[in-house]
Amino acid sequence: MDINDRIASRVRQIRAERGLSLEALAENARVSRSMISLIERGESSPTAVVLEKLATGLGVPLASLFDPPAAPADPVSRRKQQAEWRDPASGYLRRNVSPAGFPSPIHLVEVLFPPGARVAYETGLRPGVTHQQIWVLQGEIEITLGRARHSLETGDCLAMVLDQPITFRNRSKKPARYAVVICQDPRP
Repeated sequence: MDINDRIASRVRQIRAERGLSLEALAENARVSRSMISLIERGESSPTAVVLEKLATGLGVPLASLFDPPAAPADPVSRRKQQAEWRDPASGYLRRNVSPAGFPSPIHLVEVLFPPGARVAYETGLRPGVTHQQIWVLQGEIEITLGRARHSLETGDCLAMVLDQPITFRNRSKKPARYAVVICQDPRP
């Protein structure tokens, strides 16, 4: 299944499970109804920013939008089965490392962030409490959470709660590679 088809199926599936109309999701996510319709039909390759808005509007972690629609609860995630997705706006490559469909509040993601790339997630408030740690495996990355700016180099790790807008930027001339550990606590 193509990654855009997988995202389309997941958005449709989660929206149906939540009993949301296209209009309700559009209002919750602050994404146009027509854009959501295009995404659900697999006719649009959404950007990272749009996917984050949809995930927030659906009340799920972004990583869950890349899972197969009916993923079996297998505790092993084989490399060849791990979903990869490239953001059409920034060119960053995201790979979900965690087992798809396995009931865990923890998600592991690997990101290859191109030189000069920038992604700004406007969504501040997310459902529950979302903890995230960024561990830089190679290169440099600048992360701005709210008004706090953090410059990270190889080996550095930043822990945060995702309760403010966040921007990722690679100001260097080399790609950066980092691991993201996300832990979603559904309790407020």
